[in-house]
Amino acid sequence: MLRAQVFLWAYILIFFPASVVAQGLGVNWGVIASHPLDPKIVVNILKDNGIKKVKLFHAEHDILTALSGTDIEVMVGIPNHSLESLSEKYSVAQAWVKANITAYMGKKGVNFKYVAVGNEPFLAAYNGTYNNLTLPAMKNILKALNEAGVGKDIKVSTPLNGDVYITPTYKPSDGIFRHDLADIMNGICEFLHKNDAGCIVNIYPLLNVYQDPGFPEPYTFFDDDGSNCMDDHGVKYRSVFDSNIDTLVAALKAANFSDIPIIVGEGGWPTDGNIYATTKNAKKFYNGLLKRMATNEGTPLRPKQYPDVYMFSLLDEDLKSIDPGMFERHWGIFSFDGQPKFPMDLSGKGQNKSLVGGKNVKYMEKQWCVYNKDASNQKDLAVKVAWACNSTDCTTLVPGASCSGMGIDMNASVAFNMYYQMANQTKGACDFEGLAKIVKQDPSNGTCRFPIMIKTIQTTSNSNASAPKSSRSSTPSSSTSHSPFQTHSPSPSSSPFHSPLLIFQFFVADCTPLFDHFLADLIFAAVAIKSAVRIADYQLSLQRVITFGFAVWNSRVALIQASSAALLLLAALLRYYY
Repeated sequence: MLRAQVFLWAYILIFFPASVVAQGLGVNWGVIASHPLDPKIVVNILKDNGIKKVKLFHAEHDILTALSGTDIEVMVGIPNHSLESLSEKYSVAQAWVKANITAYMGKKGVNFKYVAVGNEPFLAAYNGTYNNLTLPAMKNILKALNEAGVGKDIKVSTPLNGDVYITPTYKPSDGIFRHDLADIMNGICEFLHKNDAGCIVNIYPLLNVYQDPGFPEPYTFFDDDGSNCMDDHGVKYRSVFDSNIDTLVAALKAANFSDIPIIVGEGGWPTDGNIYATTKNAKKFYNGLLKRMATNEGTPLRPKQYPDVYMFSLLDEDLKSIDPGMFERHWGIFSFDGQPKFPMDLSGKGQNKSLVGGKNVKYMEKQWCVYNKDASNQKDLAVKVAWACNSTDCTTLVPGASCSGMGIDMNASVAFNMYYQMANQTKGACDFEGLAKIVKQDPSNGTCRFPIMIKTIQTTSNSNASAPKSSRSSTPSSSTSHSPFQTHSPSPSSSPFHSPLLIFQFFVADCTPLFDHFLADLIFAAVAIKSAVRIADYQLSLQRVITFGFAVWNSRVALIQASSAALLLLAALLRYYY
């Protein structure tokens, strides 16, 4: 009897995965982090949750080694900065395939399915830099794969941003490729069609409400009740996700390539760094997406099967560029340490299930760095916080984020602790001329989490890090990492909105309700100045800024300090833009 029970359990473990996921579901695995999680732990997260598809932005040895011997399908990426050399020299493509594909193949090798050449190379922001490099690079990679004898099994494509196609009427069925990219996209589509490869597109519903606060929120969450749906010649679209996919379907049809399959290379919702980026909204989005995928009914223009979707993303990445938005470091369905952020049923059945988190994660000591109220040099607090935020991640402090609106003490503690943890809890990193101190009791409060850093191979690399001893201490030089959104990832100090705005928030802490709206408008106004577009929106934002100024005057709250901080902020913005 005992043997029978043991056999039964063994049978269940072998033939029934720990978790069932919706058909076609995958996930992006990025590593732009100060303390990346051990790849072996990450692979176990994938396996424990039944995720069978993963998309990588780089071919990294440790990750590919960890994926070897699993049945996880891998789409491996090539960053944009490699496109020029790959397009000009076939030998470079040969070397890349040899080093990053064939070296990891075999009986217990990596289950490669796609090579993603570049990432969103036709973004308008790149000003055409990669327009004439992408297709030649794709052709050389495919030629090298064919030469290696694996070209039939490993497809070649390039992930596109949603701005490569447009619809003049706002109806999905009228979708076409952008006029300036028509010839390039025809060449890309011909390549994909000839080689039976999919057209990969990245879709971010969050950007609709982020860029346009008037956009109907229900339309981004798959739960529109019909009041905001898109009527396309009698066809009702209840989600911007589906309408986006069908706009691409129409664009492909207009280019005479209606049979090319579509893959959503990135689709997700961030959990912090913006008023819309919350765990509640992320859970709502994924719940709708997964239910939609589970039906496998397809979209109105492609009703037979829903596209494969790679969730963006698996883990938070604290070194990503914040140029696209302060939420950019918080896309993970797991936090940086591999722990799930919210319940999520990957099968799409809508059950309140918990994901399986990372196991055997090693943390540093349970201690935190917080603001010391008893320090004598309180006048230097804003400067020290600004210094800390220029060297670490303070995106949880911006309006609408998880640690916003909690007052000066919490702002300072969040900044000091993030710096301290990123510096591997080095004693000297929690000083700030006496303004910070180490505590053993978790200072987390409500939604504001104070993390403890994990131990990694690089843990000792910053062992000599220390907090500034004086206001003249130089900021550490920035390092760059390649990002799926930018050619490279600048340090936090590259944004004029990071520390200057935090200083401003310090001085107007008593106006928190008004400040959150003011800060969002000020950021938008500055962006509008830089891009010289949407002038009407800029004027509206400026009007709100002025209104806030009068509110401060009328309430007599921190008027002198606010004026001083405003001057600092203005100087920072002028220096950045002009």
